[in-house]
Amino acid sequence: MIKYPILEGNFTIGVTAPSSGLTETMYGYIHDIKKRFSNHEINIAPTTLMQHKAKSTEADVRASELNAFFKDHTTDIIIPPFGGELALEIINKIDYRQLRTKWLLGYSDISTILLAITLKTGIATAHGPNLVDLRGVYSDSTTDMWTKVLKTKTGGKVIQCSSEKYQSKWDHNNPTECVFNLDSPTEWKVVNEDEVQIEGRLLGGCTDVIHHLIGTPFGDVNKFRETFINNDAVIWYLENCEASSTEFRRTLLQMQLAGWFDNCSGLLFGRTRVVDDIEGYTIDDVYKDLAEELKMPVIYDIDCGHMPPQMTFINGAYAIVECKNGNGKLTQRFI
Repeated sequence: MIKYPILEGNFTIGVTAPSSGLTETMYGYIHDIKKRFSNHEINIAPTTLMQHKAKSTEADVRASELNAFFKDHTTDIIIPPFGGELALEIINKIDYRQLRTKWLLGYSDISTILLAITLKTGIATAHGPNLVDLRGVYSDSTTDMWTKVLKTKTGGKVIQCSSEKYQSKWDHNNPTECVFNLDSPTEWKVVNEDEVQIEGRLLGGCTDVIHHLIGTPFGDVNKFRETFINNDAVIWYLENCEASSTEFRRTLLQMQLAGWFDNCSGLLFGRTRVVDDIEGYTIDDVYKDLAEELKMPVIYDIDCGHMPPQMTFINGAYAIVECKNGNGKLTQRFI
């Protein structure tokens, strides 16, 4: 059975950097974040303001901070500043048996930790905006759904709809009042179909990093199915940050051969910044190959990942995903 945290109204935020922290040029983000969350208590751990050699600090320190926030009775939600490169270094240092049922929210490299926690413990985790994405004067309507999603009670449901526009490229030096420059029309797509509806338990994250859990005690999807979801079908939501089409294909084949796509009702893919082909082989070709081989629906260019805005996906939640005429709808049930 999945254990769902509950976010109350006047929640306290714990900020720690289990992957990368802020460099000195980014320290101004903290002022923006405190202003945005002025009605909430924010506890900022030291690693948040540290960064050295592709990580905030040593793995033991990062894991210790994360474990402390999970055990702390006064912290309601943990939101890292953003992702990074080496969250995998702390996977075997998390105290899974002592984790309190509370939300951890993030994406990118943080999705490695999110998926590992849900697979090991059955505690639902939240794939959505990182803290720096929430530093604006306000959030766009898609991003802003994170609070409504995380305040959903066990037994309840929450509905999110696809965005109207997305950000085609980052311009970090010229953020808008909602941080993102939403400049391009959103269109969810389905391989070889006009419309589709799928149901199942959500699992996922950034393929660049989560596939490294395969073959470890922290990536046992079969045991998760048997222990926590009574072998329900799974919907995988995935996104490719920077892998080429062929590397992306190899990663997905590894996931398939490891059994991650067994009893899977469909695959969802977020928009990707990767546009170059390898000898004519494109990212769209990857999607088509998967749909043909696995004989299941493949929906892509959804609101997930490094081309914001993004929906908040809950690992472990029961979902109904609908796609029709370029529009998407995600219903999540906390059962």
